[in-house]
Amino acid sequence: MPAGNHGHHANAPHLFEGWGSRIYDRVARWPLRPLYARIAEDMADAAPDGGSVLDVGTGPGVLLAEIARRRPDLSLTGIDLSADMAAAAQGNLSRFGDRARARVGDVTDLPFADDAFDTIVSSFSLHHWDHPEAAVPELARVLRPGGRLYIYDARSAPFDTIVATARALAVLDGRPARRTLIGTGLPVPWRCARHVMSAP
Repeated sequence: MPAGNHGHHANAPHLFEGWGSRIYDRVARWPLRPLYARIAEDMADAAPDGGSVLDVGTGPGVLLAEIARRRPDLSLTGIDLSADMAAAAQGNLSRFGDRARARVGDVTDLPFADDAFDTIVSSFSLHHWDHPEAAVPELARVLRPGGRLYIYDARSAPFDTIVATARALAVLDGRPARRTLIGTGLPVPWRCARHVMSAP
């Protein structure tokens, strides 16, 4: 889901309003659920006990719901540029009470305090970001010392822009960045890139 063109899909939150949001909600909860379950397993292993997780480009909140089922100790927050998507996510997360919520937000201007999250995740949103270089300082700002950023997307997404900007700003350099290909649990795409960076 969108969160903020870079030779790929320009950010177009209007495509995820109205009928678009309802269609995407159904697709995310059924055909794409194996993908979100796969990523949720990573997050369930990665997040510290009692930690806080931010999902950037949360769409209808399916990933957060999958994480919530696995880790009832976590505080979960999702943001999305689309107000309809954020509303759909809030509805899908309502059964988890106050520990899971969604709101409208832009990755280049995150509406959170410094050091607010232990873990940040983004799944298939990066390729929509108009200005990935502008997202880097914001992601670094809200990530707590020692926290980790996980970005999942197609191999063609602008990961190199994220890395180059982080290097130039000397942020998200707590550990060497790692990019690996993982199975998605779907027939297409059957693999995607997982990129992990850490706050010092």
